[in-house]
Amino acid sequence: MNILFIVVDDLRPVLGCYGDKLVKSPNIDQLASHSVVFSNAYAQQAVCAPSRVSFLTGRRPDTTRLYDFYSYWRVHAGNYSTMPQYFKENGYMTFSVGKVFHPGVSSNYSDDYPYSWSIPPFHPSTEKYENFKTCRGKDGKLYANLVCPVDVTEMPNGTLPDIQSTEEAIRLLNAVKTNKQKFFLAVGYHKPHIPLRYPQEFLKLYPLENITLAPDPWVPEKLPSVAYNPWTDIRQRDDVEALNVSFPYGPLPDDFQRQIRQSYYAAVSYLDTQVGLLLNALDDVGLSNNTIVVFTADHGWSLGEHGEWAKYSNFDVATRVPLMFYVPGLTTSSVNQGERVFPYLDPFSHILGVVPQGRSKKVVELVSLFPTLAELAGLQVPPACPETSFHVALCTEGASIARYFNVSEEKVEEEKGGCDDAYRCFNEESVALSQYPRPADTPQWNSDKPKLKDIRIMGYSMRAVDYRYTVWVGFNPNSFSADFEDVHAGELYMVETDPNQDYNIYNNTSHGVFFKKILGFLKH
Repeated sequence: MNILFIVVDDLRPVLGCYGDKLVKSPNIDQLASHSVVFSNAYAQQAVCAPSRVSFLTGRRPDTTRLYDFYSYWRVHAGNYSTMPQYFKENGYMTFSVGKVFHPGVSSNYSDDYPYSWSIPPFHPSTEKYENFKTCRGKDGKLYANLVCPVDVTEMPNGTLPDIQSTEEAIRLLNAVKTNKQKFFLAVGYHKPHIPLRYPQEFLKLYPLENITLAPDPWVPEKLPSVAYNPWTDIRQRDDVEALNVSFPYGPLPDDFQRQIRQSYYAAVSYLDTQVGLLLNALDDVGLSNNTIVVFTADHGWSLGEHGEWAKYSNFDVATRVPLMFYVPGLTTSSVNQGERVFPYLDPFSHILGVVPQGRSKKVVELVSLFPTLAELAGLQVPPACPETSFHVALCTEGASIARYFNVSEEKVEEEKGGCDDAYRCFNEESVALSQYPRPADTPQWNSDKPKLKDIRIMGYSMRAVDYRYTVWVGFNPNSFSADFEDVHAGELYMVETDPNQDYNIYNNTSHGVFFKKILGFLKH
């Protein structure tokens, strides 16, 4: 089996296949209709570089020691093998297109080439204009805005980065078809990462009068101040700066909140067309019958919930991601050579009411991607890491979730309490662990993205099917150690009665059992 690994920047599961009634995403929905879709998948840290290094190495941020953007794990933590490296060492051609690793120090300024990739990674030439003043304001001048629908013909080189990435990925698919070599092709799309810069015609899909505010656009009364992220990155965009919003809590004016939400959805539909063209090309080259397709994101993005924007928190809106696996012959009946699985669907004319091939409600983590893909491809699954694994090149801190693929058996498994990783599933409970660092107990200018040397508190969060428990504890950046006897604050949300996580009951609930449980998981 070949692997097509699609990772999207800052995409929360606002997709038709996840039950969103507003967003038009027919191509991703079509992929879902042939896939197993995980409803409860979570990133290990809601910011780009730490999340990507975590799932590409199969290690948690406490093991990669990357909580910011400024260190390379092979130098700073341990010489850990990556998922693409493992496939490369097992005879695959491995290719990186667009944003797969976070560029810069955290991937050695090379996207971890040559360890992870067979040829140098491709970056779109127009990537460098992402933060330039390319958004035309009402006065006709150009700005570096957050909300940035554009006329693509006016853009540098007459294109956008994600369009270039799709074209390169399609070129590579045609090349591998010719030389008949098995491949691992990772394609990283930029949108809907800010700036929300996308072809302006996608706005037509989302008339402003149809756009609501978040269901809970206020800062929750009992939210500890350490848990709040003050969305400093969007404050620096020209259009947000002009609003002169107070720091740290805002809020943004209602009409502008609607515009951000409108542009986020429009950027998702633009992304959907790129995914559609890529999957259509997989059909064109006749490889849909022997290529596993994985679709996910590095983390989510708050759209005004809890009075917050962007990522940088432990809430579901920031940590929860779409995750689906298309495995020919497993998630869908065998595909005949030449049969079209992924015809391109135009979001302006296709409204696809799809039901995913299988939906798993199991709580899963992105750190499980590496062992899962190895198992699905028939490779030896990397061993579980020992408690301390800085010296171990190949091991994983996530467990393969391939055992959840037969969704009809999920209930049977629950009855038996069947689970490979006994500790993680004691009480028949699967959980996801996320974490987020803070420089102080109250929001300040570097609260969203503290550098390692400034981290003083770490928020460890445990998400089970029916609750989210977070404990904020003292952290020493010199020894990379958390002090669980130094508890600064806590959060506890019961999902069934409080699905949006607005009512923190930590202070009026006995939470010793949760504390013991999270300590056990972290230690394990």
